[in-house]
Amino acid sequence: MTPIRIGLLGIGTVGGGTYDVLTRNAEEITRRVGRPLVITRVADLDTDLARRVTGGTPDITDDAYSVTRDPDIDIVIELIGGYGIARTLVLDAIEHGKHVVTANKALLATHGNEIFAAAHDRGVVVAFEAAVGGGIPIIKALREGLVANRIEWIAGIINGTTNFILSEMRDRGVDFEAALADAQANGYAEADPTFDIEGIDAAHKLTLMASIAWGIPVRFDDAYVEGITKVEQTDIRYAERLGYRLKLLGVTRRRTDGVELRVHPCLVPGSRLIANVEGVMNAVLVQGDAVGPTLYYGAGAGSQPTASAVIADLVDVARLITADPNQRVPHLAFQPDRMSDIPVLPIEDVKSWYYLRMRLADQPGVLADVTRILADEHVSIDAALQQEPGEEEAQADIVLLTHRTTERAIQAAIAKIEALESNFRPVVLLRMERLS
Repeated sequence: MTPIRIGLLGIGTVGGGTYDVLTRNAEEITRRVGRPLVITRVADLDTDLARRVTGGTPDITDDAYSVTRDPDIDIVIELIGGYGIARTLVLDAIEHGKHVVTANKALLATHGNEIFAAAHDRGVVVAFEAAVGGGIPIIKALREGLVANRIEWIAGIINGTTNFILSEMRDRGVDFEAALADAQANGYAEADPTFDIEGIDAAHKLTLMASIAWGIPVRFDDAYVEGITKVEQTDIRYAERLGYRLKLLGVTRRRTDGVELRVHPCLVPGSRLIANVEGVMNAVLVQGDAVGPTLYYGAGAGSQPTASAVIADLVDVARLITADPNQRVPHLAFQPDRMSDIPVLPIEDVKSWYYLRMRLADQPGVLADVTRILADEHVSIDAALQQEPGEEEAQADIVLLTHRTTERAIQAAIAKIEALESNFRPVVLLRMERLS
């Protein structure tokens, strides 16, 4: 049997895991594919590391272009990361007729339209299961398993670092900074955790899922992105008392006037399965019109889980190498000439439920002023919670949950509430999703 020859770019955590799993399970994978999958060349600037990880079996080089342009290579795995050289190398591999497997969600969320178009023109495949949800096969589920469905919405915990931080804040009662330090000490957060804690990583992943779900071009720049740096322990406690848990959620929903595409802290009913996903685990909930809700749960990162997804892509590509390019599953699920130009809605047009926490004077008529403001903006109240003030205090926390309304209406109401003389601090706003 002629083997499928693979070039690997990057032998870091995921690259090392991919080499390990592919080597360890070589016999089983060959039985599934019908041909061996063999990494024949590895490119990494740290050639000594590459030799240690691989035992020196494949050819080791520090010249990545010698891999992307090698006529004997069938598939190139890109595990370098980032937007710069990774983009150049992926496009170079495509130009030289190589199929590409990548775990680089940042690259595809920002340059995916260019990369997918180049691959389509050249008749090659770009596979990216490992770019979203680590070892969870969510891309295959959206692109193939749910193909009969009109997807209605997707909501996901798709960043393990932030989920760990919020779990720590809830379970241990610590503040954000302490939970972040713990995440870094455990190796879950980078020294510079910006992409995680500001929601950017989750938005990259959500952008790709939205494109597949709705058949729209990749539109990361249109996503609303809000991280967890301003989350307070107080609101986690109030949410618990009201029957909710706080998660960093990626939400995309198809509406008649466009698509919602947003990442932000979100209150989820404690009775929902996704609300009970803790630590570094990921979960994605997909609502289809035929199948109803389906939940995908598993490790969202790590050497071995991500390697599992990378190798799944390798197997898929290996099976398709001899197939008619016109019969392959499209990169973004829909045929390139059938993509939609429906808009991504600005956050002001999003419809959601809301949690509002106010610090108000503890005196008659104040709550009536607030409810009148909300009524003027056509915002109705679903539930209320008041923290009784201490004997020496003249202020009290008021927490309100609203019925579904527009972001524009709730922001207008907040501006008026904050202008009241009886208000003592900026109103805390958290969005809510019922997921039902």
